[in-house]
Amino acid sequence: MTNLALNYNKAVFRASYGKFSQIPPCDGVEIAFAGHSNVGKSTLINKIFNRKNLAKVSSVPGKTATINFYQLENIYFADLPGYGYAKVSKTEKERWSGLINSYLSSDRDIRLVFMLIDMRHSPTKDDVRMIDYLIDTETPFVLVLTKSDKLNKSERAKRMEGFGTEIPCFEDIHVIPFSSVTAEGVEEIREIVEEVVKD
Repeated sequence: MTNLALNYNKAVFRASYGKFSQIPPCDGVEIAFAGHSNVGKSTLINKIFNRKNLAKVSSVPGKTATINFYQLENIYFADLPGYGYAKVSKTEKERWSGLINSYLSSDRDIRLVFMLIDMRHSPTKDDVRMIDYLIDTETPFVLVLTKSDKLNKSERAKRMEGFGTEIPCFEDIHVIPFSSVTAEGVEEIREIVEEVVKD
């Protein structure tokens, strides 16, 4: 990587994979996006890359059942399947879980995981399980609190206080409030991307 700022507009969709065995060998730095169904991963990806439809945004939770890869220069961005959606079969849930686990536990050059949680609500059990997993495996991650524009100042303060008791090691985690409406957090996320992909 050079030290020049990345041209985020040049990101392209690369491919989708429903099984880990289908994913080609790693040939670049990878950054992943994880979170509950409908938490806003596709929206965040579109905002980072300044595009409306690079990642397909669905109003139907649980729609992303594959790992979707986007590429910018020699960096790959992996949009992991949203977990925790109740209305899919147990078999399908197990497939998603296996896909996420296989990817995160692989020897790919995963530099960072952006872990998304809806700022308006307490984390789900699946969210806490994912955070525990990232901490236990010493996987570098940043917590992105989505839909921050939906809360006023006092509501935000209350939720941040709540997260302090609901999320393990919260005080040690890098946290970024994000809004697709106001673009809050976008520049900070881009700066982190550029920091972690430096050779």
